[in-house]
Amino acid sequence: MAGGPAVALLTARTPRKGLALALMLLFAAGSAISALAPSYELLLAGRLVSSFSHAAFLALALVTATSVVPPHKSGTAIATVASGFTVATLLGVPLGALLGSSAGWRTPFAVLTALALAGLALLAAVLPKQPAPATRLREEIRLVTRRPVLLAIATTAVGFSGVAVVFTYIAPLLTRESGFSSTAVSALLLTYGAGSFLGNLIAGRLTDRSMSATVRGVFGGLTGVLVLMPFAAAWRPSAVAAVLVLGLLATATIAPLQGLILRHAGGAPTLAVAANVGAFNLGAAAGSALGGVIVSAGALRWTGLAGAALSLAGLALTCLALPRTRTAAQPAGDDVAAAA
Repeated sequence: MAGGPAVALLTARTPRKGLALALMLLFAAGSAISALAPSYELLLAGRLVSSFSHAAFLALALVTATSVVPPHKSGTAIATVASGFTVATLLGVPLGALLGSSAGWRTPFAVLTALALAGLALLAAVLPKQPAPATRLREEIRLVTRRPVLLAIATTAVGFSGVAVVFTYIAPLLTRESGFSSTAVSALLLTYGAGSFLGNLIAGRLTDRSMSATVRGVFGGLTGVLVLMPFAAAWRPSAVAAVLVLGLLATATIAPLQGLILRHAGGAPTLAVAANVGAFNLGAAAGSALGGVIVSAGALRWTGLAGAALSLAGLALTCLALPRTRTAAQPAGDDVAAAA
């Protein structure tokens, strides 16, 4: 959360290709430190080093993707980049667990280091050279601290924390309250990930049509499914349906919210998107912490109500970040050309 904006500020005047390669190399270095760590403390230090590249690299990837497509396709471009993270979660978590249990905990970090170096080589080969932005550091900070940008960042943090409250503890919810076996829960989580991948891509296309309608529709849907989650968990078929719908909507906020950030960020898109990625991480951490308090109080089944309240707050914030505007009457006759 903190590393992304800090790295974006410190590298604001760095050429974009060189920055992308440096960030990927930093991620590889952190993974290598974790793989070779002789102690738990050094293992955590390696994870910390890797984390500094995460938000800044994702921000750079999103800005680069949207810069090579027409403005009316920016939602699809954002969703395409973000889909890499849903696929990574869908495949990486079970594969990492399998490697760790069969070949030792160092193996996943070693494989991750090799994959990062392969990604570095691919970026070096195909990424076009781009000059550093001309925006001054003070101007970037001024643009990012504008009210619409701050509202969008707050919407991301609050809204996504509603998902994290429930999803962090969804496995024990499904086993203890719904009565699913651990194997069945793994299959449901795999389906959840597939739904997240699909929902993200659909939201990207819808964002190209209407950003405000998409983000409000997603938050409204999230509020509804999270309210119903405690009651759906009592019956297996309804629990399955709730998990599938939650998967479709969980990552569908990415494209419209990142699009909103890019719309208002002006000449400081990388810093603004890095701050918004940090807001996603903050939402995940805050939602998980709040869910932990609820679970420790013996109310595991009712985490959905807290998540719904947070999603509803995110919906309310979208009304401030994307206020409704009246459509002016269309000029008639020769006034059409003048208005254009």
